Amino acid sequence: MDTGYGTMMDQFQQLIERCRNLIEQQLRVFMRKSPPRPRFVAEPVHYILAKRGKRIRPVLLLLACKAVNGRIGDALPAGVAVELLHNFTLVHDDIMDNATTRRGRATVHTKWDQSTAILVGDELIALAYRSLLQAKSSRLRAILDTFTQAFVAVCEGQGLDKEFEAQRRVSLGRYLTMIEQKTARIVSASAEIGALVGGGTAQQVDALRKYGLHLGCAFQVQDDLLDVVADESRFGKTAGADIVSGKKTYLLVRALQKAKGADRDLLVRVVRRNALIEPNVPRIRAIYEKYDIFGEARRTAKEETERAKRAISMLPSQRGRAALNSFADLLLDRNF
Repeated sequence: MDTGYGTMMDQFQQLIERCRNLIEQQLRVFMRKSPPRPRFVAEPVHYILAKRGKRIRPVLLLLACKAVNGRIGDALPAGVAVELLHNFTLVHDDIMDNATTRRGRATVHTKWDQSTAILVGDELIALAYRSLLQAKSSRLRAILDTFTQAFVAVCEGQGLDKEFEAQRRVSLGRYLTMIEQKTARIVSASAEIGALVGGGTAQQVDALRKYGLHLGCAFQVQDDLLDVVADESRFGKTAGADIVSGKKTYLLVRALQKAKGADRDLLVRVVRRNALIEPNVPRIRAIYEKYDIFGEARRTAKEETERAKRAISMLPSQRGRAALNSFADLLLDRNF
């Protein structure tokens, strides 16, 4: 018997696809209308934007706008802006991480060179502000402020992440501060800007800001987990890449706190880069399993997702809340 759940999910999936298509169209129009650029910049920018991604942040921005009864069309320039900001972070992160591929394609600094990648990252930020200035809203000052604060936070979060590479001990609290800045603040800003463009009340804007912050933290913890346990063919990542690179993830930080004896000794050697890490990836996975680190990560991601849902319980639009709750579940399950 059809309970209506399937129909509701179908409608939500259609809404998501509509939002994605609108963002893709807006991106094409925005880039086409931009003044001509030197090929040195234009070709890498096209390369980055031509691959259709999930567009998580701009889709969230449009959903937040709709949830406060705003018009999605008014939010499209801001949606493009947050997508450009996100792509800036990827280009520069890849340089700092010496990454050669992203999602199965050569990174910009690999396909061209480091100087090109730095310049292209800068161009993406400039283009993001150009698009944001086209947002149809009387609250443009607040929108610009939210966007700028997120830009500052993501840079400082990346700075913390780089600091952690040289530190032998990182507390869970400091790790959570880092991911809040590096990952969650752009997600939070996307939801907040959507509410601002949509004409939401101060209470609604704050609710959506908190929703995005919790959702972003859940997303990063889940990402740390998937780095170790995900199917490579599905997620386009080399399993255990964070372990090999020595990144301080939720898993490593918690394992260092809980492991004992030889298990802890191996993790310490990994942190100090005194072990051949790649051959030890299966053993490190086993340590995570032994101390229930995978279970803790799943529970933390779930708890943060539930906090996100509670944050928007006061929104007046039942359909808006339902869409945002479904969006949170899709991100948690990585079915988006």
